[in-house]
Amino acid sequence: MRPLLFALEQPLPLVDPLLVQLAAQRADVVRHRFPDGETYLRVETPPRDRDCVILANFCDPDPGYLALVYLAATLRDLGAASVGLVAPYLCYMRQDCRFRDGEAVTSRIFASELSRTVDWLVTVDPHLHRYQSLGEIYSIPALALSATGTIGNWVRQQETAFLLVGPDSESRQWVAALARDTGLPFIVGEKVRSSDSAVSVQIPDIGEFGDRTALIVDDVISTGHTLMETAAELRRAGLEPVDCAAVHGIFAGNCERELREAGIRRIYTSNSIPGPHCAFDLAPLLAESVRKLLSDPAKPAGNRRTGQ
Repeated sequence: MRPLLFALEQPLPLVDPLLVQLAAQRADVVRHRFPDGETYLRVETPPRDRDCVILANFCDPDPGYLALVYLAATLRDLGAASVGLVAPYLCYMRQDCRFRDGEAVTSRIFASELSRTVDWLVTVDPHLHRYQSLGEIYSIPALALSATGTIGNWVRQQETAFLLVGPDSESRQWVAALARDTGLPFIVGEKVRSSDSAVSVQIPDIGEFGDRTALIVDDVISTGHTLMETAAELRRAGLEPVDCAAVHGIFAGNCERELREAGIRRIYTSNSIPGPHCAFDLAPLLAESVRKLLSDPAKPAGNRRTGQ
């Protein structure tokens, strides 16, 4: 029987390609908020004895998280065989330790709660800085996929001679893998952050790459400050034009406009989050792992809570 694909938010750019890749059935759910802010939810596609896949946009997670909890619980109550979550962008990963006394380590708290809500999780390039894997904080099957191959396929299709640029040391492993995949040269900047919005970047000598187009690559574009500083340094060194590519495009505040003003010519992102710059389709990557989870006879049963 075909799996059901639910989306609590419309439109999500991954819905249609995932339906095709998974050979899934589009499932209908009604959601709205009462005047007092409470959530109303109604599942219109019967889920009994069906594997259910929820596609979530966690770019702005707090307003929709309770709706996800309600949907997963309702699917179980209605007899779903299993309830899994595809969250291409995984939120609450950056607070991975207690930097100051009294802080909530939200990555662990969120993982614990989500592990009690769904049977499995698939995401792409989460912020794994102090964690080696999602298994350190999730008690359900939790797969962290890499979009390096997806972006690499796109880069190879371009006729541009790129210099791949990682904005900081955290991006080195990621940009180095992309360079190996494409055969392109790369450099990595050194970032110094004095606050959430104050970032400076130093880049190595790029004299031998003066005839190339810079492509700054990173896992996520949030405020964009690091990208702006990196672009400014590249342009000061005489390397233009400057483009940027990222797996997840959040574009908080006036980020997109400021990136343009900083001299970044083109912006490319995946379709993990709705937006105007989607150039890389993550559906084939996600669907491969989802199919394996759905076909695994040892996966958790949908009618019981997991992670306990």
